This record gives sequence, structure tokens and C-alpha cells, in this order.
Amino acid sequence: MTAQSWGLLALFLAAVVLFTKPLGLYLANVMEGRPIWPLRAGARIEALIYRLCGIDPGREMGWKHYAIALLVFNTLGALLVYGLQRLQFWLPLNPEHFPGVSPDSSFNTAVSFTTNTNWQGYTPESTMGYLTQMAGLAVQNFLSAATGIVVAVALIRGLARHSVRSIGNFWADITRSTLYVLLPIAFVLALALVSQGVIQNFSAYKSVTMLEPVTYPQQETSATTRTQILPMGPIASQEAIKELGTNGGGFLNANSAHPYENPTWLANFLEMLAIVVIPASLTYTFGRMVGDTRQGWAVLGAMVILFVGLFALCNHSEQLGNPRLAALGVDQAASAFQPGGNMEGKEARFGIAGSTLFATVTTLTSCGAVNSMHDSYMPLGGLVPLFDMMLGEVVFGGVGTGLYSMLIFAVIGVFIAGLMIGRTPEYLGKKIEAFEIKMSSVAILVMPFIVLLGTAIAVSTAAGRAGVANPGAHGFSEILYAFTSASNNNGSAFAGLSADTAFYNTALGLAMWLGRFWPIVAVLAVAGSLAAKKRIPVTAGTMPTHGPTFIILLIGTVLLVGALTFVPALALGPIVEHLILWGR
Repeated sequence: MTAQSWGLLALFLAAVVLFTKPLGLYLANVMEGRPIWPLRAGARIEALIYRLCGIDPGREMGWKHYAIALLVFNTLGALLVYGLQRLQFWLPLNPEHFPGVSPDSSFNTAVSFTTNTNWQGYTPESTMGYLTQMAGLAVQNFLSAATGIVVAVALIRGLARHSVRSIGNFWADITRSTLYVLLPIAFVLALALVSQGVIQNFSAYKSVTMLEPVTYPQQETSATTRTQILPMGPIASQEAIKELGTNGGGFLNANSAHPYENPTWLANFLEMLAIVVIPASLTYTFGRMVGDTRQGWAVLGAMVILFVGLFALCNHSEQLGNPRLAALGVDQAASAFQPGGNMEGKEARFGIAGSTLFATVTTLTSCGAVNSMHDSYMPLGGLVPLFDMMLGEVVFGGVGTGLYSMLIFAVIGVFIAGLMIGRTPEYLGKKIEAFEIKMSSVAILVMPFIVLLGTAIAVSTAAGRAGVANPGAHGFSEILYAFTSASNNNGSAFAGLSADTAFYNTALGLAMWLGRFWPIVAVLAVAGSLAAKKRIPVTAGTMPTHGPTFIILLIGTVLLVGALTFVPALALGPIVEHLILWGR
């Protein structure tokens, strides 16, 4: 790694840690309903929402009622997004008069944005009108992120409470997380992005005259044009919540590589910070709500250690460059005149450091926004984003999703430790028994099951293989990446796979839905079970869960599950591709 890469990493982590405590404390105060100024200022709006919807915010729910409310709410959201796409030709704010979206693509996109995945099998600027983008996709960017937050908070309540049957009120939780957390921060971030040049308007697309004509070969003839169509739209507002809510769906097809979405180095840094800031801060929220902030710092420590290691591997692989080009005498060394390394598919504005850090951030969370083409990474460089997702996106992870997934790994970790020392496993004063282990196992193993089954079906059928443009190991990696991204609700892609087909729209849509809500139900079941348990006093035999030993145990549990489950599949894709490329 270069000094620039280390410096950017240090600056980024310093900014993350700087925001962790104040934002984490604010999140805890909001979700616990403490008398802080924002809650007092927004009390009338909140009360109006409850009154219009017939909600009693003081009536708490058991985990089953909470899960049903969550599933119904998100199902209705998916139906709304589906309807907007199918009917958009007749709806306003469609200056380019885009037709309705096809049924299979509408299904895929509706599920994608409802599940916080934001997988896009279409070209946004030539498919979606402004109303569909705002009332459908952007709204779900808020609500899907809020859904992740409330599940994490419900699990924290399960650990913090004892001898009760309730884990909160879903409707109050979803309202507060949206109204007091996501909306105000997204508003400030959108203004910051506008200041950097991200556009925000409702104009029709602009036709501009280029400085030089461009010739496009078309079979036996050629066409020369002096004009170019530039897309417009309310981009900054969607860009802000796209990153802040770890959603990732771009207003434009080039996503965060497009200068309209990510014009400057500062915008690039703010977008990376926005992706991680809430997931990192929720670790402090966890420590605060369970009454021991050391617990939160321990979880954050495990996340940071894994993050640094994975970024270093990705950055080093890309910085080495392509051995086939080196054999031809091409200079790929970093110097004052070139960034060096493998710059294929990367923006010259961001270079190796800004691209690989963004790739690591976006795949260790459930964001999926990209500022470089992952399909163009070196085999080991591309393996890192793939493996990031295979870990279950617990390193920071999605908004809320990362924390509750990491806490499930913590439950598994203390269970393993308990078996090793011959004691009944405990976590934060709660006995971990058969039901919690069964539900935790479901939450962890659902994703690998969907990924490996979906990949196997795709490579075994003509419809699945038809979308592969690069046969061989790389083509297998593209399919594996697609199902890993969908099942982990990430949304990024290798992009060498033609996925806008009935087969992939349907298969990936099902993977996204099951990968999101199947684990959520299991996590809520764990929360309900833990909340009903009595608290056990700490004794000399209780395993501390806030020190270096626990951090190592947690990291080992995460890596063990990820490695044992996916190493055979990785060996068929990026690992064998690496060996072929380097002639081994």
C-alpha cells in the first residue's frame, strides 16, 4: 500500500470514530424516547402521524406481532413501488415520457428497494421518471434503512430487558428513526453534495453541443454527432439517502462514478463516510442501551480490525497491477505522473486508493454504491468485495443490519466459548440456550443457502448461462457475485452479467426478499426470547465480552463461518482466475 492509501484510510477511520459516540448517543436517546430537543420539536408531527394512522405508540409488541407489522409494512411498500413503475407513463414528473416498466423488472426493482438492496438490472436515466425515482425508490431508501435500525434496536432491547414479553412498538420505532434520524441527516448531506456540484432539479434532459464531433460505427456505415443528451433530475436528494441508508441505487447508471452523483474528492469522502457513520454509531447505541458502553466499543473494534485487513488486501492487489501488462513492458509503478497499478475501470479522479476504499466500504455494508467497476478488478482485488459480502456484511454492515448480524455472531461465539470451557454460555447476563442457537443458526445460514443454491441453478440452466459474457472462471464469479449481492441485500455487481432477463429478475428478486426477511424474523425471535429471560448476575466464571479475548473470538467466528461456507465456491472463481493470470 502507498502512503496515500494509508493516509486516506487513517483519515476515514478517524472521521468514523469521531462521529460514533455523539451520533450513537443521539440514536439511543431517540429510540428510547428520552426528552431531548429534537423529540420535543417534532412531537406534533409525530403525534399527527400516529393519529392519522390510528397508532398507539405506548402499546408495545411481542416479537411475533412486531415481525408481522414489519412484514406487512414492507410488503405494502413493495406493492407501491411496483405500481409506480407499471403506471409511470400516465403519471406526472416524467418529462422524457418513459413507458411503464416490464412486469419482471418492476418486480425485481420493487423487491430490491424495499429490501435495502437496490440491485438495478435497468438503466435508471432511460427507464425511471422523476416521480418513480422520488415517490418510489427514494422513499424506500428511507423506509428500508429505518427497518434495519428498528430490528437492531429490538434485539438490543431483548438483551437489555429482562422478564418481559415485549421488544417495543414497530410503528413508533419506524416513525422515530425516519423522522428524527434519517431525514435531518440526509437533508444536511444533500446540501453538502449540492455545494460540491451534485445536481438537483426537475428539468427535462438537456441536449448540448460537444466541442468535437464523435463518430459511432454502425455495421457498414457510420454516424457522426455533435450533440449529447445530458440527464437531469433531483439527484442530490436521492444520493444523500442512498449512501446514508446504505441503499446504493444510483439515479444514474454509472452510480457514484458519474460526476453528477460524485463530482469531487470531498464528495467522494462524504459519501463513503455517510455509508458507514450510522452502522458504526449503532455500536455505541448498543453499549449505551445495555448499560455498558465497553460492549459497543468491543464490537466496533472487531469491525475495524476486519475492515483494515480487507481493505489492505484489495488495495495491495490493485496497486500491483496486471502481470500480463508487466510482461509487455508496460510501466505500472506509481509515480508523480501516474497513479500506478490496475487503473482499468477506475476513475482517474479517485485513483487506486479512493476506488478500493469505496469498494471495501460499500461491500462491507449493504450499500452497493460503486465509484469503480468491480468487474475490472484483479482477481484477488475482486475477491475482496465478494468475500466482504460473504461474511454476512457484519463489518459495519447495513444500517441496523450490520449490528444485529454481528450480535448474532456474538451469540454464536459465546456459545462456542461455553462449550470449550464446559459452562452454560451467557451474553450480557442472559443464558444462551437451544432456542437462541437455533434461531441464530437460521439467521446466519439462510444467506449461504440462498447464494449457493441460486448460483448452482444459474450455472446449470441455459437461462442462467445466457447472461454470461465472460465464460470460464470469471463468468462463474459474475454469477456468484450476483447471488451473493442479492442475498446480502448489497446491490453491487461485477456488471459483466446481463441480468435484465426474466430469469435473473425473478431469481434475484426472490433471493433479495428471502435474504432480507427470513433472517429478520429469526433475529426478532431471538430478541423476544432474550427479553423474557431473567438476568443472571456476573460471577468469577462469567466470560468478559468487552476485552481483547472476546474481540478475537468474535473475529474468529465471523471468519470461520465465511471461510468454511464459501471457500470451495471462491476456489472455482476468483482464486483459480488469479492462478491462471499469474501462470501458476
